[in-house]
Amino acid sequence: MSFFEIYLWAFAAIMALMTSLWIASVYLKNVSIVDMFWGVGFVVAAGVYYYFGQGYEPRKLMVTGLVAIWGLRLSVYLAWRNVGKPEDFRYQEFRRKYGAHRYWYVSFFQTFLLQGVLMWFISAPLLGAQYLQSSANLNFFDYLGVVVWLIGFTFEAGGDYQLARFKGNAANKGKVLQTGFWKYTRHPNYFGDSAVWWAFGLFALAAGSYFTIIGAVLMTALIIKVSGVALLEKSLKTNKPEYAEYIRKTSTFIPWFPKK
Repeated sequence: MSFFEIYLWAFAAIMALMTSLWIASVYLKNVSIVDMFWGVGFVVAAGVYYYFGQGYEPRKLMVTGLVAIWGLRLSVYLAWRNVGKPEDFRYQEFRRKYGAHRYWYVSFFQTFLLQGVLMWFISAPLLGAQYLQSSANLNFFDYLGVVVWLIGFTFEAGGDYQLARFKGNAANKGKVLQTGFWKYTRHPNYFGDSAVWWAFGLFALAAGSYFTIIGAVLMTALIIKVSGVALLEKSLKTNKPEYAEYIRKTSTFIPWFPKK
């Protein structure tokens, strides 16, 4: 089976997942459920690539396993954070803008279809790492990928854990977390997410698939410029007075020692 045939099978699987979620969101009147399944979608894609890919088996197992750990951890965390809470304010605004009776189908294209297509494009290195068998052993890029993945996963999961504990303390309301991973970057979870995807890009390079690294580039661009850092910074600058000083002394994205 060709690269693009396998890629299309993953597209079909992702669209089936997103359509099912859309139907559930209409019933629940809550589009926010889509966020909980962002990680799961990549696990589904990686499973398709593993099943059809003809790459080096140890690399396939390693990549699929690491995707599963990353994706399921993210989805479980988002579910724990969001289940039982009202629909995200962004989706509430769209619901008011389009009207409840119209938004049910607008949300399919605006949210579920869009996220599904982005998920599909970003997943390219997962296929690149599992499709080709350029060598019958693991190489330098594989080992480097494992190191980068471990760094990224530690920052992402550790940053989420520290932030959850910080927010769980009522005494910290209105304050800015500036310890732990958050001492070295204002967005350790976003940095970690990006690093994880560069690790998957390295696995693709190890398998001899170079162009698929575009998935890591796209994920990083989305995190920094669209849905992650830029959006959150805009809100925090307005809502938290301490954030201006935090910006002055703390690296935006890549971890570094704080300024004195």
